Amino acid sequence: MTDLLAGPDAATEAVRTAVIEAAIALFREQPLHHVALDEVAAAAGISTAELTAIHPTVDDLVIAVIRAWNQRRTAPLMPIAEGHGAVAFLRAIVLANAADPALMRLLTSAATIAATPTLPQAEQLQASWIHFHAIVQRALTQDVAVGREPATMEPARGAEQLIALYEGLQLQSMVRPHMDVVEAYDRAVTRLRDGWSRDYPPSVWEI
Repeated sequence: MTDLLAGPDAATEAVRTAVIEAAIALFREQPLHHVALDEVAAAAGISTAELTAIHPTVDDLVIAVIRAWNQRRTAPLMPIAEGHGAVAFLRAIVLANAADPALMRLLTSAATIAATPTLPQAEQLQASWIHFHAIVQRALTQDVAVGREPATMEPARGAEQLIALYEGLQLQSMVRPHMDVVEAYDRAVTRLRDGWSRDYPPSVWEI
């Protein structure tokens, strides 16, 4: 009886996994707005109706794919944040993205969904970016505690700056394909950390 009850759930999970894998394969080859639900369904070996019962829209599918794909990329790198700090953690992500840039392309495309408050999926995607900021902030807090980063750096602000540097350079590398994004990250983060070591004097910029 237990096996019979578990069967449908196991089958549903297998379908969900097949859909995610099919979508990842398609997003590796095509931009977000070129991938249609019927194409994903065909690649997963199910009907479009079966797919839309799980993910009614492409945006819903994108959220599921980002969660699964991002977890697959980031989870193995978390020990780096704990053992070597936030800067090393972000550098490891830059290296992972350089080796497999498709996820970063999808995240960049999905940012337009997250930035559109009228879309029902916006809040869920925003939560992913907020969570990422929290991870980096937590790592920077630990960095300060163990002396890897200076006490003059406020972790919440440092996380904003480090993520902006990381995401900005990633975006540049996508539109300037000959750019060495790892070298650019190393150079920029060295300058950023130098600034962290100084007291921050608030100022008003006048033009």
